[in-house]
Amino acid sequence: MPADPQTSSLTERILRQDRRLLIALLTLLFGISALYTVLGVGMNMTALEMTAMSGMRDMPGGTDPGAWSAHYLILVFLMWWAMMVAMMLPSVAPTALLYGQLMRRSQVGRDRAKLQVMAFVGGYLLSWGAFSLAATVAHWGGETLGVVSATMMTFIHTGPGGLLLICAGLFQFSGLKERCLQYCQSPVAILTRFFRPGPYGALQLGLRHGVYCLGCCWALMVLLFVGGVMNLYWITALAAYVALEKLTPFGRQVSKLAGVALIFWGGFVLLS
Repeated sequence: MPADPQTSSLTERILRQDRRLLIALLTLLFGISALYTVLGVGMNMTALEMTAMSGMRDMPGGTDPGAWSAHYLILVFLMWWAMMVAMMLPSVAPTALLYGQLMRRSQVGRDRAKLQVMAFVGGYLLSWGAFSLAATVAHWGGETLGVVSATMMTFIHTGPGGLLLICAGLFQFSGLKERCLQYCQSPVAILTRFFRPGPYGALQLGLRHGVYCLGCCWALMVLLFVGGVMNLYWITALAAYVALEKLTPFGRQVSKLAGVALIFWGGFVLLS
């Protein structure tokens, strides 16, 4: 029996409306996390101030390095997590929109489809929350050992930065990078292979996608310690690179070129 044209038209209008709503929600989430990062909530300086002083590697602070209170520890974790959300949402947005379209065209119902899309995005962001927790611990440890500046949030000496650049460059040629990048570049593959029904299944799917994304990009994110954790130039450059690597058809070639560039850059830093 042929479909009723009026019913089909109404369905398409609902799909477009839901898609616009999802785009608006993702944009709002990106805007909040980006603003949180720029303002440097709870930090000694805003990201704008730190970026303006990016030429400095260290400066005297009001407290002993590594002497973090529980309150400050939570603030640093939230700073890392908000920064990761702002950096990674643009590259995962197409996958979230595709998943939302699939759910809206299924028979789960409109409200349930929205819930599953939110669960998917939540699972993805939870994986980067785990990375943010690890980065916070590394941040505190680096400060305590006198390797990371308590005020500028970057390596005090160039040696560790040079070594990290080389390691990040070598990682671009690893099998783990290649496998994770394949899934990041093919949202259809990950949505079909690991799909599970229901909100909990959507949460698991988002977590899995986030883990692959984390496996692909963790070494690049650690480079924030080289240029400054709250340096807006580095944040923007890394976010743009991640989107270029994942969303363009020549992402693998870009990945290899970036690896070569990072190795040479790290070698230059060490030699100079």
